[in-house]
Amino acid sequence: MTDTDEGPARRRGRNETEEERADRMWTELIQEVRVAQMGVQILFGFLLTVVFQPKYDDLSDTDQMIYLITVVLGAVTTGALIGPVSLHRLVSGRRVKPQAVRWASRLTLLGLVLLLATTACSLLLILRVATHDGFVPYLVAGVVFWYLLCWFGIPMWTRHRHTSR
Repeated sequence: MTDTDEGPARRRGRNETEEERADRMWTELIQEVRVAQMGVQILFGFLLTVVFQPKYDDLSDTDQMIYLITVVLGAVTTGALIGPVSLHRLVSGRRVKPQAVRWASRLTLLGLVLLLATTACSLLLILRVATHDGFVPYLVAGVVFWYLLCWFGIPMWTRHRHTSR
């Protein structure tokens, strides 16, 4: 840091090494992943039971296709959100934590996008079975918009608005 005419220069951010930053970011990421993992695992578990219910055979071909797509989305979402744990375990002690944090972060973001798709398909299926009204796609679109706003819009706006250049 250098002194200026206005006094000592103030450093912005944390004073941490790349490894310390990776450790901190890893801890934060794992806490975030735990929340998403729990939600997707509960949803996926319920989805797996639907096919064994007597009413499943009464679903239309379209609803059965939506169900199959939803189950596959739930499976790949689970994989993406558990991926960071496997990644960490397999590279632990190899001195690649900054790179592992970047890849784990990407997997988590992918998992969130897939979770959005899984949730939207689940909601579509449930509402189609519960009611055959034409408003169902609009309601699902509204919920998807809400998720996009909460999960991506507000965070991206905050990032843009409050990140120093």
